[in-house]
Amino acid sequence: MFAPILVAFLAAAAQASDVLEFTDDDFDSRIGDHDLILVEFFAPWCGHCKRLAPEYEAAATRLKGIAPLAKVDCTASTNVCSKYGVSGYPTLKIFRGGEDSGGYDGPRTADGIVSHLKKQAGPASVELNAEAEFEKFVGDRDASVVGFFADGGSSAQGEFLKSASALRESYRFAHTNSEDLLKKHGIDGEGVILFRPSRLSNKFEEDSVKFTETKFTNAKIKKFIQDNIFGFCPHMTDDNKDQLRGKDLLVAYYDVDYEKNPKGSNYWRNRYIMKVAKGFLDQGKELNFAVANKNSFSHDISEFGLDASSGELPVVGIRTNKGEKYVMKEEFSRDGKALERFLQDYFDGTLKRYLKSEAIPESNDGPVKVLVAENFDSIVNDDSKDVLIEFYAPWCGHCKSLEPKYKELGEKLSGDPNVVIAKMDAVANDVPSPYEVRGFPTIYFSPAGQKQNPKKYEGGREVSDFISYLKREATNPLTVEEEDKKSKKKKKSEL
Repeated sequence: MFAPILVAFLAAAAQASDVLEFTDDDFDSRIGDHDLILVEFFAPWCGHCKRLAPEYEAAATRLKGIAPLAKVDCTASTNVCSKYGVSGYPTLKIFRGGEDSGGYDGPRTADGIVSHLKKQAGPASVELNAEAEFEKFVGDRDASVVGFFADGGSSAQGEFLKSASALRESYRFAHTNSEDLLKKHGIDGEGVILFRPSRLSNKFEEDSVKFTETKFTNAKIKKFIQDNIFGFCPHMTDDNKDQLRGKDLLVAYYDVDYEKNPKGSNYWRNRYIMKVAKGFLDQGKELNFAVANKNSFSHDISEFGLDASSGELPVVGIRTNKGEKYVMKEEFSRDGKALERFLQDYFDGTLKRYLKSEAIPESNDGPVKVLVAENFDSIVNDDSKDVLIEFYAPWCGHCKSLEPKYKELGEKLSGDPNVVIAKMDAVANDVPSPYEVRGFPTIYFSPAGQKQNPKKYEGGREVSDFISYLKREATNPLTVEEEDKKSKKKKKSEL
């Protein structure tokens, strides 16, 4: 008798969700109930939405009491989705007091959403009045920036709050006017201290850093934070990866997990990676370092040609701000010597740059030249040639539709010695700088004599469109193969 009730109860529990559901009928009346809320506009058939769903659910549960998460099914609630300009799925937007505050551009993982929303919730800087509040704030898993001010109305506090407002999406801020807290932390009048997460504590750097400028300005405080927030070997996550990339960066990938195994995570980071890195940094060598979970960053690892399933030993790669990659091929050793040799070779300039490349074709005489990373320079960067390049993906439907037209273009221009029509699988090969490929197909024109300034092609994709474009842009007059005259006569006689 109780079995059906129990089954129904368990089914209801399994379906319980902490994500609010809004519709056309109630969106306007409910959205204003929340000072801060994240809304996902989705479609049930959307693959990206399905992948986001478990992360979004987990984030909603962790953010209960801090900031709610909601969702709107745009196939059923077309009016509200149209009102907010939703044109793709999922679209995530932050609302404050019922008003659209802009798109959410943070990571689409539970950790990333939680971290981002915590920084968005409440004031830009939290006021601390007692030691217990201070300890709880700096005990968080993320770094903390605390301003200490004897006078709450001072210009120094005002500048600090400006910095907090500007950087709230990236970092955590608090301030205090408590005499006891100022005294305990050695602050005479005013000061700012950056506290690094306790989980990343190590013997090579201080757990906290003091702002040492005599004048407090928004610009100086922001620079202090950005220069010191991560230390010299942070834990790279989906939440902070964009702030770390764009520099010359060495990353050691292994089973980093500061939630379940902080001791094991720091074993490799503190004992080997930081120790070796510190030796080179003390010599004035310039390079940034980080550790990352090899499963979370499996795509990065494959881009280095490394194996994420290689066991417990870290795998290591360097990516420069120019996009150049260097791979540590020697197995990571427990004495740190392999890493030391790798870094020494890098700084000596003797390392060969890693290129993800297919094999160079044995024969490349077709109307469309096949580019791979290893032959890109010899074909595209020939200063005597104009080159039109299609960057494609094998699975791309638009690329498949373009293929016969692109081949016909190559045939029509096969007699022009100054123009090359080429294509490159941008999934199987590294795309060199200065080309930027974000979708497929992406087409660039590389003019003769201007190889560092390629032009992105934005025109139509018919053969005639390409011909017209090349007639305008080609360095030399274009030579187009005319249709065979006999063929033309034959066609006329058949009419």
